[in-house]
Amino acid sequence: MARARTSVDPNELEKLEWPYDWPPPWRTARLLGHEQAEAAMLAAHRRGRLHHAWLLAGPRGIGKATLAWRFARFLLCGQGGGGLFGGEPEGLDVAADAPGRSLVDARSHPDLFHLRRTLGDSGRMRLEIAVDDVRGLGAFMHMTPAMGQWRVAIVDAADEMNRNSANAVLKVLEEPPPNAVLLIVAHAPGRLLPTIRSRCRRLVLKPLADDVVVRLLGEHAPQMPAEERAVLTRLSDGSIGRALELANAGSLALYREMVGVLATLPELDMVRLHGFAERFARRGEEANADWRSLGYLLDGWIKGLARRAALGSDSPSQSAGIAPAEAGLHTRLLAAASLDRWMEAWDKVALLLSRADAVNLDRKQTVLGSFLEFQSAMR
Repeated sequence: MARARTSVDPNELEKLEWPYDWPPPWRTARLLGHEQAEAAMLAAHRRGRLHHAWLLAGPRGIGKATLAWRFARFLLCGQGGGGLFGGEPEGLDVAADAPGRSLVDARSHPDLFHLRRTLGDSGRMRLEIAVDDVRGLGAFMHMTPAMGQWRVAIVDAADEMNRNSANAVLKVLEEPPPNAVLLIVAHAPGRLLPTIRSRCRRLVLKPLADDVVVRLLGEHAPQMPAEERAVLTRLSDGSIGRALELANAGSLALYREMVGVLATLPELDMVRLHGFAERFARRGEEANADWRSLGYLLDGWIKGLARRAALGSDSPSQSAGIAPAEAGLHTRLLAAASLDRWMEAWDKVALLLSRADAVNLDRKQTVLGSFLEFQSAMR
C-alpha cells in the first residue's frame, strides 16, 4: 500500500521524492533530540490508550517524519504488540532483523500507507497532495491487519494537501477504525483545517539543540571542517535537514553574497544584484538547491532582524561573523524602517517566492522583485 501509483522505476522515483545525499526518514533508524516526544508515544501505547491520530508538529527538518517512521516500525514490527520476547518495550528502537523491518524500510509493508506527493502526468513531482492521492486511505485504514495487530498511515507532509485532499483525510479521521493509527506530519499546523487538528493528539517537536545539530552534521558530513559545522548550525535554526541542505548547496557562500547585496540598501547596487539573481536563472538540481536555500536564508535573515528589534541592539546576532558585510547591518536597517515595514515586505517576498514555485515564474525576476520590495520598505 505504501508504493506510489506509478510505472516509474522505484529507485528513480525515490530520487525524485528524496533528492538528497543523506538517508530518507523511512530508512533513518536513529533519532536524536526528541526523547520526550518518543516517551509520550511509548507511554500512550503502554497504557493501552493509543490515540488513533497524531499530529507531529514543528519546524521543517527537525525529525518529525523520522519520528513517524520510528513509531510505524515499532507498531508494525512486533514491539507494538508487547515485545518480541514478552514484557514491555523500553523504547521505540526496532532490531534490524525484526520481522517486517525490511518491508517498512522499503515502504512495501502491507499494513503501511505512505501518503505524500506523487508524480504528475508531466513526470515531475506534484506540488501538492491531490485528492487522488488520498483515495484508498479510508479503505486501507478499515482493513484487517495482514501481519500483526496494527495498520499505520503516515501523511508527510500535511502542509502539502489541497482543500479537497484535506477534506478526504478529515473523513478518515471522523470514523476512526480500531487498531489503526494515522501519523500526520505538519510543518505549519495552524494552516490545517481546525477539524483535522481537533481530531488529533498534537505532539509539538522543538528545534534541535545546537550540540545535536553539530553532532549530526559530523555523522553525515565527517569531512566538513568543525568551524563550518558550527556556522551551518547557527544558520539552520535547530534543523538538521536545513543544515545538511545548506551544506550540500554550498550555501555559506550564497549567504555571504546575499548579505553583501542587502548591505547596499537602501540604494541597492543593481549590478551586484543582477549578478546575484543570475545564478537562479539556471536550471538543474544544483540551481534548485540554490533556490531552496535562498528561501531558507532570507527567512532566517528576517528572523534575525526581528530578534534584533525585540531584544535591542546589544543582543548577539545568530549570524554574527558569518558575513563581513553583516556587521551593524541589522541595526542600520532597523533605524531606516520600522520592523512592521520589514515584516510587511517579507510577507510580499514570501508570497513572491511561493508563487514562483506554484506557477513557474522566472526565478531571476522573482529575486530582483524581492530585493526591490526590501528597498521599498526603506522609502
